[in-house]
Formats: sequence, C-alpha cells, structure tokens
Amino acid sequence: MSSEQFFKEDIVDGKMYAVLAYLSILCIIPVILRKKNPFVLAHGKQGLVLFVAETGALILSVVFPWALSPMMFILLAFSFWGLVSVIRGVMVELPLIYPIAQKIVL
Repeated sequence: MSSEQFFKEDIVDGKMYAVLAYLSILCIIPVILRKKNPFVLAHGKQGLVLFVAETGALILSVVFPWALSPMMFILLAFSFWGLVSVIRGVMVELPLIYPIAQKIVL
C-alpha cells in the first residue's frame, strides 16, 4: 500500500479518470485533463509507465518473439492490479513501476 493519503473529494471526482490511466494509450487523458487532482495524477503516472513498458515489450518482441507473452502477462497483471486499486479508491505502489512513475515531472 502507499503512504500517500488523498482527500475523499479527490478520489470521488477523479475515479473515472484514474481508471483510464490503466487502459493503454488512454493513460494520456487523465494526465492531461486532471493534472491538479493528486489521486488521478498518481495513477496516471503509473499508467504512463505501464504504457511505455507495454510499447517497449511489443518492440522487443520483434527481436525476441518468445519474450512477448511473459512480459505482456506481467504488465497486464499490473494494469489489472491498478484498476482494482482505483475502483477501491486507494493508491497501490506497483513494484518496479512506482519508483519510475515518481520521477515523472508534469
């Protein structure tokens, strides 16, 4: 679990946008439209890192086709985990994803 605490208003107002953060290229929408909502922004950054990783996995699969399935399974599992955490109204620090997402400055 995350140590970040969010106001209830931020969670309620941003839940719909935060769900978009974990749906591939749609992660750009919450980052652009709800930048001032800390709940949405935290999930949007993680979704953005996941999207870049998924794109990298697809590109890497051209060279190593056997690597696509395990990498995409792991990344999709992280996306599902993020979706569940948004629906529950909490912020979960996804392993390997969260430290990278924290370095993103918008």
